[in-house]
Amino acid sequence: MAKLLESPIGVLIGKLGQVVGCKWKGIAVLRIKSASIANPQTDKQMEQRMKFKVTMRFLQPMTQLLRIGWKNWAVGQTAFNAAMSYNVLNAIQGTYPNFTVAYPNALVSKGNLPPVLNQAAASTVAGAVLFTWTNNSDEVGAATTDTSVLVVYNQSKNQAVFFAGLAERADATQAVTVPNSFSGDLVHCYMGFQSVDGFDLSNSKYAGAITVA
Repeated sequence: MAKLLESPIGVLIGKLGQVVGCKWKGIAVLRIKSASIANPQTDKQMEQRMKFKVTMRFLQPMTQLLRIGWKNWAVGQTAFNAAMSYNVLNAIQGTYPNFTVAYPNALVSKGNLPPVLNQAAASTVAGAVLFTWTNNSDEVGAATTDTSVLVVYNQSKNQAVFFAGLAERADATQAVTVPNSFSGDLVHCYMGFQSVDGFDLSNSKYAGAITVA
């Protein structure tokens, strides 16, 4: 920005080429107009935007969970953005514009606790999902009192329900109730653990795709 003291054409108000004249706090000043930033819509840009769109659709129903599940990785960003960054890079498959979520590769929580072992999900009772796993509390860093984080994601409805603290690592089983509207739908199930003080979590693990009874 330059201050205009004298000019053979007087005070410039308005635009002259790339120069813009105006008054600032009663002083005549000149500014250089910023060059326009082109948006060329390159193939790479379009691919990245589509990956973001697909990932966003998947994660948005789990926003509340991600605030917990990714809280320790939200350095200079939100927990949701940390989850977005990971899943865009690791959980998207296919070629533009037909990207899809590779559900077994997705993480809905991330942390340093030992993850679940031999996790599985099943549904034989209407509106219920049963999670099972192996008690691996003898692993270094694990505890019998680590509490479960259970997630059921409905792909067709783009809805998710999650349950924290219903079971401990040593229990090795926990049933959860899902909305009645989930019956007959394919759902993707995830499981992780949280320390009893809530400070640390494990990486989530995929417990399978099942049809809700």
